[in-house]
Amino acid sequence: MAYKAFDLSGKVALITGGNGGIGLGMADAIAQAGGDVCIWGTNEAKNSAAVEQLKAHGTKVSALSCNVSDEKEVQDCFAETLSQYGRVDGCFANAGVSSGKRSFLDIDDAEWHRVLGVNLDGVFYTVQAATKHMVERAENGDPGGRLAVTASLAAISGAARNQHYAATKGGVISMMKAMAVEFAGKGITANSILPGWIETAMTENAMAWEKFADAVKPRIPAKRWGKPEDFGAIGVYIMSDASAYHTGDTFLIDGGYFLF
Repeated sequence: MAYKAFDLSGKVALITGGNGGIGLGMADAIAQAGGDVCIWGTNEAKNSAAVEQLKAHGTKVSALSCNVSDEKEVQDCFAETLSQYGRVDGCFANAGVSSGKRSFLDIDDAEWHRVLGVNLDGVFYTVQAATKHMVERAENGDPGGRLAVTASLAAISGAARNQHYAATKGGVISMMKAMAVEFAGKGITANSILPGWIETAMTENAMAWEKFADAVKPRIPAKRWGKPEDFGAIGVYIMSDASAYHTGDTFLIDGGYFLF
């Protein structure tokens, strides 16, 4: 018999950037575990493809087009999510953009704010909307909620030419720790997920570069790049009742890369 705490029947997960990569890896596992899933993404074709994939698991699934760097869009999409599902039990702020790989000396104001707009402001807008909903539910006798953000190994290691990206990822880790402390009394947990080198659209150019792959891949003790499905288990765990007392943590999922 499966561990009952991992049965997500009746729970609703919101996953930004859930139409591909790590977000879709978590969404797929949550749906398999019985959870309903609303994904937000800006690419309509990817949204539709993700919905078709997730529907195979028999739970309620939908997608909304949302640019998380726009506060009003986030508020409107969160209201629409509640209209469709009635509640949000877990919010995964996963949407993100990468840097332009320029030297720190060449990062201009527009590039700096482009990255911060999605990776930091977008997390703030999304998490704030979800937390307001979860606090309101708690005050009406229905405590509990899960907040999670996809950060990066770049937050805790030196990432040359990625200072703006790293700054956003370090910032959201600190945000989640503060959220964990402030809202634990409402039954709300807040954690960060730190991926290492994972095969996604964001990393495909780097991994296709032979010099980079030859330098980095041998340093991964697991001897392979990570895959989106490697994040399914952490998504289910965070959503589940099993994680109710686990908050303020940073889940490093990198095949041992940081240690080595």
